[in-house]
Amino acid sequence: MNNRSDELRAYLQPGRRVHLVGIGGVSMRPLGLVLQGMGMVVTGSDMSVTASTQELVAKGIPVYIGHQEQNIQGAECVIRTAAVHNDNPEIAAARSAGIPVFERAQAWGVIMRAYKNAVCVAGTHGKTTTTSMLTHILMAASWDPTVMIGGYLPLLHAGHRVGQGDTILLESCEYCDSFLNFAPTLAVILNVELDHLDYFKDLADVEKSFREFASLSSGGVLANGDDPHVAEALEGTNYVTFGFKPNNRVRGENICADWRHFDVICDGEKYCHLDLQVLGRHNAMNALAAAGAAWLLGISAEATQIGLAEFFGAERRLQYKGSFNGADVYDDYAHHPDELAATIEAVRSMDYKRLIVAFQPHTYTRTKALFDDFVRELKKPDLVVLAEIYAAREQNLIGISSVDLQREIPGAVYCRTLPEVTEFLRCTLREGDVVLTVGAGDIFRAGEALLK
Repeated sequence: MNNRSDELRAYLQPGRRVHLVGIGGVSMRPLGLVLQGMGMVVTGSDMSVTASTQELVAKGIPVYIGHQEQNIQGAECVIRTAAVHNDNPEIAAARSAGIPVFERAQAWGVIMRAYKNAVCVAGTHGKTTTTSMLTHILMAASWDPTVMIGGYLPLLHAGHRVGQGDTILLESCEYCDSFLNFAPTLAVILNVELDHLDYFKDLADVEKSFREFASLSSGGVLANGDDPHVAEALEGTNYVTFGFKPNNRVRGENICADWRHFDVICDGEKYCHLDLQVLGRHNAMNALAAAGAAWLLGISAEATQIGLAEFFGAERRLQYKGSFNGADVYDDYAHHPDELAATIEAVRSMDYKRLIVAFQPHTYTRTKALFDDFVRELKKPDLVVLAEIYAAREQNLIGISSVDLQREIPGAVYCRTLPEVTEFLRCTLREGDVVLTVGAGDIFRAGEALLK
């Protein structure tokens, strides 16, 4: 990937004009607000009116609805979200007019260089939760951070925050090597697994990307010492490990059965005691990473304890949605077999009579590449309801369907549409059940429709 940060830095200056294509996106909206705060003249465009675009307009950023060539008039440079390609009318017009086009990640990479602390949280799983946990800690410590999260955090009433402090915290994604544009002073690596098979060739390719990401950090790396793939990726690299095994520099000890209460030991001495509001080993590991990062940043144990005690979860991360016919309804973003395993394990500890999972696979390439792993995990619930695969950015060129999963999972039910999922659940749920709507697409709508 070409890193054009020096070229872009010349444009990200007070008074210069920038246009953001896809400005309503989860990391584009805060980018627009940060650039505005730097004194730039910001405009943007998106496909439809949303709460995000309305917020931007209310804060003085003009947003055009629909993508048209004339939207870029007056712009000195254009920044686009990853979902916008060269055939977009605005991108095509900018290229034709010689207006430079940059990627969203490149802009964040330039911006973070202005902060004393740039904390980048990466990993195949757990990024949103861990970044949210660290946000709680930084806020409890009164550090006034700038934050960009890939989900909604109730504390912020948003997925972002524009602060005045000297710390920026970003969820950092490996897809398309996006995080290789960043300049962390502290890089956090939660785990490394095979994913995004529409971009990476194999696990070795994923590990190579994380190794390059770690090499970008100017102030240190905190990485999962319990994960063998992290060890492979960072072989020969100097980093601080966290985990529950005894050889980690940051480790959890005296752990209770539901993983909600434990001590954090840093370099052999007790740093703090955590009382979490979220369940499961995976969330305990996320909290351990957040606490380890706080320790490395010099944040007090008290602020870390308070911040994590007040964290009740990010949106779509084992989020309680309500009750129907005496059955509890939860929603989760899990879209990888390892995430499914962690979510199912956490819910199993809650002593429901039946666990019902309504799962919507995310992308055709991921479903095909990890097919056997999905089958293994989806055999664990008492009943599985399969929605059709959520295409996201892909076309089904490999001829795969959720029906293929259904054939391999005893008792599984296939529903072609989300209303069919809702109707099946309505007729099936009974008191003592728990239902999980799971997937990175729009499966949450099936549960919301049920509760309505």
